[in-house]
Parts: sequence; structure tokens; C-alpha cells
Amino acid sequence: MKALSPHQTDKHASWAFAESRPAEDDVLLRARERSGDLGIVPVTEGAAALLTVLAATRSPANVVEIGTGAGVSGIALMRGLTREAMLTTIDPDAEALRAAREGFAEGGFPANRTRMITGRARTVVPRLNSKAYALVFLDADKASLVFHVEQAARLLRAGGLLIVNDALDEDRVPKPAVREASTVATREAGKLLRDDEMWHSALVPTGSGILLAVRR
Repeated sequence: MKALSPHQTDKHASWAFAESRPAEDDVLLRARERSGDLGIVPVTEGAAALLTVLAATRSPANVVEIGTGAGVSGIALMRGLTREAMLTTIDPDAEALRAAREGFAEGGFPANRTRMITGRARTVVPRLNSKAYALVFLDADKASLVFHVEQAARLLRAGGLLIVNDALDEDRVPKPAVREASTVATREAGKLLRDDEMWHSALVPTGSGILLAVRR
């Protein structure tokens, strides 16, 4: 039986309140400035806070981030990890990785806790070890989203957590008439995670949508 449809109430005020709740420090604020300078859209304040909480709750030893940007999401993840955990982060933009490295250093994270790989994720990710990771964060090219979800199923051990940023594709996914390539790809990835028995999944409206999925 289908759940009741949500009340058609404007939820924007509640969403805006939740997004404004985190109080970010200078490290994250400077990382956001670097993102702006490079023309990169980072995760929102609410999404960054959620990443920290999820990383702290899961306590993963090995994390993969596909789409480094200028380091906002990486800093958020690292803040929730234990001191022994390792973050592998992948991005094709060497300048963005340099900016992220600067942010990690400002955040007090030793260089030996981050493995930063310059390259296209489609080329790099298949080389990573299977079932070697407890958390995968996706914030990369939407055209490859289904591919990355399939790779995440290979990378994650049982009980591992997949986090997909911008899972509503800037609020276009709920609009059936929108058929942009990025929106179609995001819908396909969401349907895969919902229908495949390998996953338990939930969509959270934080930021521009965070899709969470646990590998069975």
C-alpha cells in the first residue's frame, strides 16, 4: 500500500532553517571561498554537517570520495572520521585538488590520511580494490552516475554506506516534464538504488537532495 501523499505545504522555510543551522568555522568558509574562485559548487552547509555526522556514526576506516571539488565535502567527512581513517579522493581537476589539499592542511589533517588522485573517475575507480571501503561519497559528473553507483556496489563491503550528493538534481528530479540528461541519469541512479535488493536506501531533502544507501 502506498504511503499517503505529503501535505502540499510550502516546506521552504523549514528547509532554509535547517540549512542555516550549522555554524561553519574559518576552515570551511575558506574552502567555500576557494570553491567560488574555481567556479565549483560545493555541498551546502546542511549537507556538510550531515556528512560529518554520517562519517562519525559509521566510523569507517576507508572512505572514497568521487568528486573532490575544493575540499568542502572532504573536510566535512574527515571531521567525522577517526584519526586512523583514510580518505581517497578523486577529481580530474588538478587545481581543485591543490585547493582541497590546502583546506585539508588548514583543517589539521595529516597528508598521510588523504590519498588524492588526479584523473577521471571512470578510469580511476575501477582500479580500486573491491569490498575495501566502508563509505563512498559521490559528487561527480551526472552522466556517469549510474556507472559510479554500480562501482560503489563493488567497492563497498557489506553494511557499507553510499552517499549521493545533489540527488534531486537541483530540484528537477520530482518534475516529470524535465528530461535533461543530468536529471534522467539521476532518476535512473535513484531507481536502481530503490529497486535493487542489494540496497536499503532513503532520500533526504538536505541540500539539493542526499541519497543514502546501505549495501546489504
